[in-house]
Amino acid sequence: MVLFSRNSPFSRVTALAELRPVHAAFAWLHGNPKKIMDWQAQLVAIPAPPFGEQARGEWLAARFVEAGLKLVEADEVGNIFGVLPATDLPPESTGPVVVLSAHLDTVFPANTPLNPVVDGDRLEAPGACDNGAGLVGMLAIAHALVQSKAELAAPLVFLGNVGEEGEGDLRGVRHLYEKSPLTGRIAAHIVLDGAGADSAVTQALGSRRYQVNINGPGGHSFTDAGTPNPIAALASALAVLVETPLPDDPRTTLNLGTIRGGTSVNSIPESAQAAVDFRSTDPDQLLRLEVALHRAVEDAVMHANRKAPAKRVDDLRPLAFNIDKIGDRPAAHLPADSYLLTALRAVDRHLGLRTDLRLGSTDANIPLSLGVPALSMGAGGVGGGAHTQAEWYSARDRETGLRRVLLLTLAMLQWASEQ
Repeated sequence: MVLFSRNSPFSRVTALAELRPVHAAFAWLHGNPKKIMDWQAQLVAIPAPPFGEQARGEWLAARFVEAGLKLVEADEVGNIFGVLPATDLPPESTGPVVVLSAHLDTVFPANTPLNPVVDGDRLEAPGACDNGAGLVGMLAIAHALVQSKAELAAPLVFLGNVGEEGEGDLRGVRHLYEKSPLTGRIAAHIVLDGAGADSAVTQALGSRRYQVNINGPGGHSFTDAGTPNPIAALASALAVLVETPLPDDPRTTLNLGTIRGGTSVNSIPESAQAAVDFRSTDPDQLLRLEVALHRAVEDAVMHANRKAPAKRVDDLRPLAFNIDKIGDRPAAHLPADSYLLTALRAVDRHLGLRTDLRLGSTDANIPLSLGVPALSMGAGGVGGGAHTQAEWYSARDRETGLRRVLLLTLAMLQWASEQ
């Protein structure tokens, strides 16, 4: 019998949890903690810096095949897909699907030492939690559903996506929604990111990141004195920018992340660069800061060029600038009356959990900004030291977190089949 009910969300979740295949799925999760931890240790030993996720993607694709997923493939940006088809739908169905995803990449450069150490239920390694926990949690859900022979009301798409961290700029999930065959079919999207079973990111923190470049002729510090200096102009622009008023509500931040340029202390530099990060829950604030950045840089460059010695105007190439957007994560939120949130509350009630709703920047930013019900949640267990080489993960209570993910996924598959 297909997993389906037309009662209240809590009644649906209760009915799901009482089905024999769901009991079997729970039993698989309970009986395989070592297998899941072994996967996690194997996974985190594979480097996956932004734009270098291919080897880890190949590992995940092989595990998807072993699990018994269908249509396992990689797309042109490196996303890895596997599908559990709906029980009563033909393979060529073009109806709604639910996506369960976890990002492949880490923040660590390719040459970072990766020496996973497993001690009982604890794993120490860069990326052990973010996002080793999410990836193997997704893999465990796939195995549990296949082994239990659960019958699904709508297709479930498993996605290991590239480009969540840093300058990856959510490129994997962005590609999913802009250029994949699934565009327009995704009814709900659940993102697994890190550990935990007590929170969910339902408000997407927006961010925009820019690379500022100022270029000039350069020269000798003494003989070419007076030549417009890119570093000086850039410093003036950034000094003005940081004085831009920032509201407390909506919370808005401005950060100068890097600044570099020049070749020696006695040379007028030919170029200077800076990376700037704006964040807010309000898209209008991000636009306001973008305008402030352009105005500050343009004014500083014009001022520097006007100060150039008149006798050398014909000999000098004036300063020029360009500002490139290197990151754009849209701000959005999951509506309070969304069925996804209602279903999560029902799952919590059934399992005796309580979810705190949080603000964050995750792969869920993209579907939320497009009006697709989405959230980001942990895959159980606990962890610490994220984004450091001292990162760790403990599988204590992982099973509870995975039960939470599994029940929520099944509830959303039922809902999707009705859309």
